[in-house]
Amino acid sequence: MYRTNWGCSHLLDILIKNGTVVTVDKERRIIEQGAVAIREDRIVDIGPAKELIKKYQDAKKVIDATGKAVFPGLINTHNHLFQSLLKGLGDDKVLADWLVQVMFPSAAHLTVEEAYYGALLGCMDGIHSGTTTVMDYMHAHPGQGLADGVIKAFNELGVRGVLGRGYMDNGAEFGTPQAIMQDQKTIEDDCVRLLDTYHNSNNGRIKIWIAPAAVWLSTKKALLMSKRLADAYQTGIAVHISETPFDREASKKLHGNWDIDILDELGIMGPNVLMVHCVHLTPRDIRMTKHYDAKVSHNPVSNMYLSSGVAPVPRMLEAGITVGIATDGAASNNSNDMLEVLKYTALMHKVHHLDPTIITAEKVLEMATIDGAKALGMEDEIGSLEVGKKADLFIFNPALSAKAVPIHNPVSTLVYSSSPANVETVIVDGNIIMENKELKTVEEGKLLAKIQKVAEDLSVKAGTCRYKNRLWRSLAY
Repeated sequence: MYRTNWGCSHLLDILIKNGTVVTVDKERRIIEQGAVAIREDRIVDIGPAKELIKKYQDAKKVIDATGKAVFPGLINTHNHLFQSLLKGLGDDKVLADWLVQVMFPSAAHLTVEEAYYGALLGCMDGIHSGTTTVMDYMHAHPGQGLADGVIKAFNELGVRGVLGRGYMDNGAEFGTPQAIMQDQKTIEDDCVRLLDTYHNSNNGRIKIWIAPAAVWLSTKKALLMSKRLADAYQTGIAVHISETPFDREASKKLHGNWDIDILDELGIMGPNVLMVHCVHLTPRDIRMTKHYDAKVSHNPVSNMYLSSGVAPVPRMLEAGITVGIATDGAASNNSNDMLEVLKYTALMHKVHHLDPTIITAEKVLEMATIDGAKALGMEDEIGSLEVGKKADLFIFNPALSAKAVPIHNPVSTLVYSSSPANVETVIVDGNIIMENKELKTVEEGKLLAKIQKVAEDLSVKAGTCRYKNRLWRSLAY
């Protein structure tokens, strides 16, 4: 059933044997004592270990996953990787204050080097939590080439990266600094440059999307430009939608209608649109989202950190909307840990609805894998372990921490009882980028010391250093 003669003309590159293989395929099969065969960048066989071991005796590398589980790589559908340099500076603030006091000043002083190191840090953090694909929403452009710094980090680490070329050309009256606002021609020229240079490069690992920061941060002309470019290059559009009531009101003031209605009015809504947050969608908004087959990125940790509210995710799922999950930027999360997001996704909705069945561990894993792939338009390539798909996966070792022992149900353990300590090996595009918890493409220890200095220097430049080492506050007034 799983086996195939796919490309049997040359040696197997990697055989993972004797693990519990959680496929997230159409039948949601879990193969105990299973095996995964990888040739070049693809999965070429999946099935019982005893059969694949006999069939593939010439594998270049054999990984014994006895006592371990093999999962599809996690897909982080929304991040701002440069914000990895801002961890701990945005505590105890609502979104509007957080933007003006921490994020905007930092973004206004960002350099290519800082964007590069922030992306390295965020991706390293993510890899340790089993993340193989990350959608970076790069909206800060105080100078040229910052997106290139992020893509450089993607390529050095070997992750699958979607670079959303973000922009702001509106919203000055709400505190958006001129340093990160650009005119439409500058935005369009750089989007075209990035699309022509990087889109579908490195064996398809790198993709470029268009990413207006928010409807209230964009003019209608710029939003229409995003649609035009996305159509021309057959790519996606990502946009923050209704994260807080402020987003809706700001859009109403500047454009005369709520943010999602503006997308509808301009003809932008469609299956290639990824709406981020969607905390304050109305029942009508949910019906509209389903009608256009637009996708949603749910960011529960960020929404809790900024006290933005609880997105109506169960209602979206009941409506048949594709919902992926994400960390958001580390300035509104303080980590890039997707395993943490798995747990909080389930628990947030259980307690909010007073219903332990409202979202299951299995559904959360789907949201982090195959649904995340659908949200990025990549479900034919990634999101599950199936023959012919890209070899993007991680090996989970419960024995590496007491938290994950005992393991009765691998999905439950991953969602509720895991940590980055359990992620042992990560493979992207058939390449081992982390093995035995050691990154193979960079020297992590040296980089972390460098990044600490880079982050401190940015904090001084931006004036956000005043939020470091603040006085102890048991209550924040």
